[in-house]
Amino acid sequence: MNFSESFKLSGLLCRFSPDGKYLASCVQYRLVVRDVTTLQILQLYTCLDQIQHIEWSADSLFILCAMYRRGIVQVWSLEQPEWHCKIDEGSAGLVASCWSPDGRHILNTTEFHLRITVWSLCTKSVSYIKYPKACQQGLTFTRDGRYLALAERRDCRDYVSIFVCSDWQLLRHFDTDTQDLTGIEWAPNGCVLAAWDTCLEYKVLLYSLDGRLLSAYCAYEWSLGIKSVAWSPSSQFLAIGSYDGKVRLLNHVTWKMITEFGHPAAINNPKTVVYKEAEKISQLGLGHLSFPPLRAMAGALSTSESKYEIASGPVSLQTLKPVADRANPRMGVGMLAFSSDSYFLASRNDNVPNAVWIWDIQKLKLFVVLEHMSPVRSFQWDPRQPRLAICTGGSKVYLWSPAGCVSVQVPGEGDFPVLGLCWHLSGDSLALLGKDHFCLCFLETKERGTAYGQRDGMPRT
Repeated sequence: MNFSESFKLSGLLCRFSPDGKYLASCVQYRLVVRDVTTLQILQLYTCLDQIQHIEWSADSLFILCAMYRRGIVQVWSLEQPEWHCKIDEGSAGLVASCWSPDGRHILNTTEFHLRITVWSLCTKSVSYIKYPKACQQGLTFTRDGRYLALAERRDCRDYVSIFVCSDWQLLRHFDTDTQDLTGIEWAPNGCVLAAWDTCLEYKVLLYSLDGRLLSAYCAYEWSLGIKSVAWSPSSQFLAIGSYDGKVRLLNHVTWKMITEFGHPAAINNPKTVVYKEAEKISQLGLGHLSFPPLRAMAGALSTSESKYEIASGPVSLQTLKPVADRANPRMGVGMLAFSSDSYFLASRNDNVPNAVWIWDIQKLKLFVVLEHMSPVRSFQWDPRQPRLAICTGGSKVYLWSPAGCVSVQVPGEGDFPVLGLCWHLSGDSLALLGKDHFCLCFLETKERGTAYGQRDGMPRT
């Protein structure tokens, strides 16, 4: 495992291009595009204000930079650096901007969600979509890019409209039996649309492409409901994380629950492997230290290394008591993600914030628990194999695979708090994002050997 030097960064804005050739990052109002293999700067673009959002087009030929405070979007071309586009929403303002799947249209959501403006880069034409709903996840495209589903709110009722992306014509429009629609998401195969209600009402609705209600699911009533939702890449399972600390798995045949995964604070099953992060004892003796310490040595001493140790059961996990009289209490399953092969599901229960739970979907049981010394900020699966990267806001990155797990100190002078993660599509490298800097972590491929872990499943220390 190797690391690149660190580069400046603002707002955690660092994205690999969809074709895997480029890496875009932002420093205040500048957009920097690098070659992924050499990390040499290919293009440097200057925007009109500080960049708050970036997004690559699907063909990796254009990159969008949104400046929400100014209500402006600027688009840059990699093939023709002298070409650029500026979209100014004016007094309507701007709160969100994204590409259409064809990479030639931009969808801008105005302030107060009054409308969505569809701008064409080819014809310079403009289309408008009224009544978009201000919700957690109100816009979703099918994986093949043919259809757009949009959550709407009109006349105090929730609706979903399905548009054909080729000409933005309305295909279907139907109301949803929800009190306050919170999110919608297509299954990866594009055949089923999941819609879920506010956290005050546990309800998941599943619709076909033509707007037929296939199923409605409710686990319980009169308590806080859904907190997170995730489709498996195979489209066979829909995982629903809720405020009661459980994940419920629906199957794609009957849309009934096939199992539920709890997140108890105590792991009593002796067959469940629990890895606990522990500090490594430094091998340096006091007699070998100089005073005053060298700068490089001082940086190394200030950030202690750690390792995973297998805990002997029963194991008690660190819990957080939620504040019940405040909005958005830190409780329930707030993070869910399936591995790329759909074999594993990772979850985090927000009132057990230091632990990541990994479930075996084939056997429908808990596979492993990873407990860290700090709360987990983010985790993300390798897009090519069942390998999970985790960060906790410290200067370490954690990796798990069925072969084992490892804690890796990010090298460099001073502290490098890892606040976000971004995998390259090949799974060979990983961008580690900090508050002011980012670096790349290069992992060995199977051809060159295993990146970490051992065959017996024990962590390497």
